[in-house]
Amino acid sequence: MFDNWYVVQVRSGKEDEIVKACHLLVDRSILQECFIPRCKKKKKFRGTWKIVDEILFKGYIFMISDRIEDLYTELKRIPDLTKLLGNDGKDIFPIYPQEAKFLTRFSDINHVVEFSKGMIIGDQITIIEGPLQGLEGKITKIDRHKRIAYIDLELLGKINRVQVGLEIISKN
Repeated sequence: MFDNWYVVQVRSGKEDEIVKACHLLVDRSILQECFIPRCKKKKKFRGTWKIVDEILFKGYIFMISDRIEDLYTELKRIPDLTKLLGNDGKDIFPIYPQEAKFLTRFSDINHVVEFSKGMIIGDQITIIEGPLQGLEGKITKIDRHKRIAYIDLELLGKINRVQVGLEIISKN
């Protein structure tokens, strides 16, 4: 389940195009899966809140493969591909297994982080529904007006601050 997950840096805004190109041009025996982690957020359009999908890590796509040398060769055929991330730009290595495990637990089968709901009691946040349940300690900031939570996720050993959907339904 937790084969080698690789992170590929791409031009921001080109993520969907590159995932489509990978599906078309890269041999399926080499690339098990290519995806963009997303999250559901609420946005206000003309006075009405609507749920929208947004990219969790802008400028990055994820690939799962157990044949990195072959994958690296195949990816040279993809236009606009920036680079596979590694520790120094020379070596390529997968994200840590605990990071892949966390991302799998945090998102659904389609790699989408669903919207969460919570309450504030005193100065404590309690998540009552959604993927943030049990992860209250990872929340670094809440923007109740925009209905988002900022959380710090570790990726390749570095902390990345991302935004996920969170609605506070009550505050006491």
